[in-house]
Amino acid sequence: MPQLLCSNPTELKEDGNDSIISNLALVEPEGRVGFRGLFENKFLLGISLFSTLGGFLCGYSLGVLKSVLPIESFGATFPEIYMNLKLKGWFVSVFVLAASFGATVSGPVCDKIGRKMGIICNAVIFLLGSSLQAGATSPVYLFVGCAVAGLAIGSLTHVVPMYIAEISSANIRGSLVSLQQLAITFGILVSYWIAYGTSHIGGTRCAPEIPYTGALPNGMPAFDPYTDVPPGGCTGQKQASWRVPLAFQILFALCLAIGMFFIPYSPRWLVEQGREEEALETLSRLRRKPTEDCSVRTEFLEILAEVRFAREVMKAAYPNAGPVRLSINKYLVLMSSWPKSKRTVVGCLIMMFQQNMGVNTLINLLPMIFGQLGLDPNTTSLIATGIYDIVNMLATLPAIFLVDSVGRRPVLISGAAGCLICLSILSPMITAYGKDWAAHVVAARIAIVFVFLYNVIFSYSWAPMGWVVTSEIFPLHLRSTGMSLTASNMWSSNFAVELFAMAPNVDGIWYYVSAAFSLAALLSAIFLIPETKGWTLEEMDPVFRDNATDSLREHKEGIRRELGLPDQALLNAQ
Repeated sequence: MPQLLCSNPTELKEDGNDSIISNLALVEPEGRVGFRGLFENKFLLGISLFSTLGGFLCGYSLGVLKSVLPIESFGATFPEIYMNLKLKGWFVSVFVLAASFGATVSGPVCDKIGRKMGIICNAVIFLLGSSLQAGATSPVYLFVGCAVAGLAIGSLTHVVPMYIAEISSANIRGSLVSLQQLAITFGILVSYWIAYGTSHIGGTRCAPEIPYTGALPNGMPAFDPYTDVPPGGCTGQKQASWRVPLAFQILFALCLAIGMFFIPYSPRWLVEQGREEEALETLSRLRRKPTEDCSVRTEFLEILAEVRFAREVMKAAYPNAGPVRLSINKYLVLMSSWPKSKRTVVGCLIMMFQQNMGVNTLINLLPMIFGQLGLDPNTTSLIATGIYDIVNMLATLPAIFLVDSVGRRPVLISGAAGCLICLSILSPMITAYGKDWAAHVVAARIAIVFVFLYNVIFSYSWAPMGWVVTSEIFPLHLRSTGMSLTASNMWSSNFAVELFAMAPNVDGIWYYVSAAFSLAALLSAIFLIPETKGWTLEEMDPVFRDNATDSLREHKEGIRRELGLPDQALLNAQ
């Protein structure tokens, strides 16, 4: 969208705390769009990449919890978890539930302490949780550590995309926020290979001299921690095989907590706190331009106009509200009209579809196929997890190239259509051949191809777009609140999938359900989700037809004129 610039950048007028820009003109946005524009401002790119350590921690912590469960020395230390499928499921589910709660409470907290301090505080909380996991000597400590770490990760998935969106410029915002998903996939990948490597510390077996007494469902011998562990503990594989990967994440959390002290605050949050001079200086630093530059001044005034308008509207609606009541009122405002409700609906739907379109179901299909084809567990793990995660990460890269050039909706539409096609082919195949893939080798190979194809399609589309769209659709005064709802919805949806669809279902029912969700996602992308490419965060009201009444429009235009900005109608006409 067109941005405001001065024809004469030195012609400024000060009136109290207000900066008035005269001789404004309309021009096209500065800088290249999308991936090509990322390297024009390496400072902003570097800050965004560092902030996505929060995303890396999310992927790593989720991946490592699943990776340590099959390690025999872990089973020797916690036999009740190793042998109980329900406890194994809850080992991850406790983390996910805590993340959902963390994302929910993060909304009002980050409004109060800011995005930067929110990241720092949650990195410290994560340090505590991961330390409890790595040093656990009983299941209680292990589960408490999961809950504490999950609380921090849920909050980080709320605040990191929001922070990146608020420091970005419109022409590269989608690409920068997409780095969040790239960091998550990289964290998952690193967690697997770290755990795979450390699982060989002392050997891969707890006690090589003791034959297995347990058995897998297919009849193959398996480790039983109640009968296959010598009285003094494992003589082969060391406890470091699972403690090291759990402790490894402490290093990244420590880097994030310390490094964020040197990262600037969100200029939009600073304006909201009344720290306008600091906000202008921060914006200047982020844009690598002097504070007198017209593009910097204009962006600052756009933010200031948005904050003043929201503050006055909220004060008129709730004149006597205190801080606590004001936080509650923000949730009510999100439901007060269809334009604002639509933002919440769009954000929650995107996150729900992201988790229910089959990504969490199909990842369990590969081990089942490889197991029936007779591959040993080590080879199955390498292909079904290690190689799958590599493809997952690499397939996220196209989103960084596409999101700001072709737009959000085309990426979402093509992704939903591709996922639907893959699931429509896989579902009947699983129903027909799922009980005996070994007798249908050709069908099994075709199924493997479509699982990996689905992985590619989902990874460039709905996986990153969930973070992009939800981070930009809410107005500033409701952004933290709205994003806390969407992030919490994502984790709740993930928990539902883990609870009901974690175990492979050879009848294929969950794959049909996932196909139905993909169809619903496709229809939503076509008919409900608006295009936000190129709009600044302050220009989202027209996208959702918000503030549509004459009085609200006149009120906002009055604030803009007071600050020296032209009418929004003039901007939208360009």
